[in-house]
Amino acid sequence: MNFNALDLNLLRVFDALMRERSVTRAGEQIGLSQPAVSAALNRLRALMGDQLFVRRGNEMVPTPRADDLFPPVRDALQSIEAALAPPRGFEPATARRTFTLLGADFFSVLLMPRLFARWCDAAPGITWRFLDSARGDVQRLLQEDAIDAALERPLETQEPIESRILFSAPFVVIARQGHPALADLEPGAPIPMEIYTRLPHAIRSIDGTLSGMVDEALAAAGHRRLVRIALPHFHGVAEAVASTSALAAVPRQFAEAIAARLDLSIHAVPAEIPAPEVRLYWHGRRTGDPAHRWLRDAVLAVSAELWG
Repeated sequence: MNFNALDLNLLRVFDALMRERSVTRAGEQIGLSQPAVSAALNRLRALMGDQLFVRRGNEMVPTPRADDLFPPVRDALQSIEAALAPPRGFEPATARRTFTLLGADFFSVLLMPRLFARWCDAAPGITWRFLDSARGDVQRLLQEDAIDAALERPLETQEPIESRILFSAPFVVIARQGHPALADLEPGAPIPMEIYTRLPHAIRSIDGTLSGMVDEALAAAGHRRLVRIALPHFHGVAEAVASTSALAAVPRQFAEAIAARLDLSIHAVPAEIPAPEVRLYWHGRRTGDPAHRWLRDAVLAVSAELWG
């Protein structure tokens, strides 16, 4: 391949395709039409002597050659972007930028609408995207710039991933109002262990695992609950509880937000369960970026208003 004949814009197309795995989404990210992205991909295939991407359903799957190319191409593009970026602050009122965050449906329903409402008119050039936690490994997604930040419980990450606590999320138990097994309990009272372990349970699990922090705490105390359904979203768990005899241990903030709408009662857990910290994660190379700093401050501000 004659490097002098290489159009560097083709590398931008390659980079977008690797991160989005979709011709349409890649075009949206870099401001090209779908035909233009397809044409660029064909030129890249001819230059590289490799298919680079093959279609599988609705996804463009990279070949081994594309996987090998991606890290150095990504690093090169980031170096060029950093070298050419003007040394200026971030003005949300005039900026044109897409921010992508990742987390549970807890945040897509409670935090993101409020964040959007605050900046919808004040920052008309900013577009917000929120991806489900099931999208993949947080550290990899941050390294590849597939997301700007993640809102998650404590994760095992390595440098240069950085994080900051948003709030502590103690567990409570939700049940449908008028549950016959809980008729004698006052609102907020702990559920007796005998009842708690006898009734079925719903849990939130993005990978189908049938146990979690609650089960570890119960096991340490010599108890075990009966998990009957695992769902990837908190709202699915709450809906399952609202229409059955099942119980669910969920973050207190989520329970308080959803209880009235689904006619749920809230009770204390019958065992001592550590309250996980929900944290905001981002890649260290973005720490000093004015736009990313503004994003983090915006998320932290709304989180503080919602949950203290």
